[in-house]
Amino acid sequence: MPLAEELLGPAAAAGLGACLDRANGPRGADAVRAAAARLDGLALRERSDLLRDALLVDLPDGYPPVEAVVRTALRDPEFTGWMIWPVTEAVVSRALEAAEPDAFESALALLADLTPRLTAEFAIRRVLVADLDRALAVVEPWVRHPDEHVRRLATEGTRPRLPWAIRVPEILARPQATLRILDALYRDPSEYVRRSVANHVNDISHADPDLAVDVVTRWAAAPDDHTPRLVRHALRTAVKKGHPGALALLGFEPAADVALTGLELAAGRVTVGEELTFTFHLENTGDTPAKLAIDYVIHYQKANGRTAPKVFKLTTRTLEAGERLSISRRHSFKRISTRVLHPGSHLLELQINGVAQGKAGFDLVAPV
Repeated sequence: MPLAEELLGPAAAAGLGACLDRANGPRGADAVRAAAARLDGLALRERSDLLRDALLVDLPDGYPPVEAVVRTALRDPEFTGWMIWPVTEAVVSRALEAAEPDAFESALALLADLTPRLTAEFAIRRVLVADLDRALAVVEPWVRHPDEHVRRLATEGTRPRLPWAIRVPEILARPQATLRILDALYRDPSEYVRRSVANHVNDISHADPDLAVDVVTRWAAAPDDHTPRLVRHALRTAVKKGHPGALALLGFEPAADVALTGLELAAGRVTVGEELTFTFHLENTGDTPAKLAIDYVIHYQKANGRTAPKVFKLTTRTLEAGERLSISRRHSFKRISTRVLHPGSHLLELQINGVAQGKAGFDLVAPV
């Protein structure tokens, strides 16, 4: 698979220049072609920003002429793929500085027309920041749009914690502002849309798990065939954090009759780049089946000497009355870009239906 940066590389930039040549008349795409030669070494968003700025040089002044050029380009089947990202950003830039009072709404309509070619979920964030309620008045009717990409833009573009995207402070402060969109789309016929709805609720659960649980509890009371899967995906973070309401909704009641024994580590020292193996046993000492969400937590040491927990999914199982289960797992300490590993004292902890049940310490050491 190509690296993220390669998705918006010289080929995409050259294609954008060719499309702009055909749509932009004598103004052409000289700035875009010049920017295409300066993409090396830039991250994905930096590449988009560079090409956006080049587009703003090549495109005419004012919002209406820019919209006219982009709509001409939309008639070109080659105007598609990752080249669309900087185009959506240029559209928003012109609209937010426009003198025309309807440029705001016109730009949102244009983003909806562009999003099937790639996505406008990143550019729409700046419109939401500018005036959330005004933008939502345009976005909310998209839930009835015939194109699944536009319906998804309604939920994905308004996510509180959309990856790669700027934050919208008012959505973070008012997560309930987008609930009408989610309520309209949780039974959408498209898995593409439903998964976005679940991710949106999961975003909400980071700051307000009670609200997230309340929302999906309503949905669980009026489900379709896909709702149980959506609810599980929407509550994944709340479950990892041991939220009682999320666990109960998914059928994971307190496991009072489940005994944990024999938590053992294969070694008390693990070298960075290697794996930690651990084993343990669970026994249902009660007289009814127990549905279990079994997770484990690594308390990573930070640079300041304190530890920070990270929950990892292990398995879900139902233990019959009197049944005993033995589990062995390995956890990798290979270096990854999203986590810095600091040698020192660490802790492994098990979590059964959201409740910590056992722990064992170990040292992470630097390779020789």
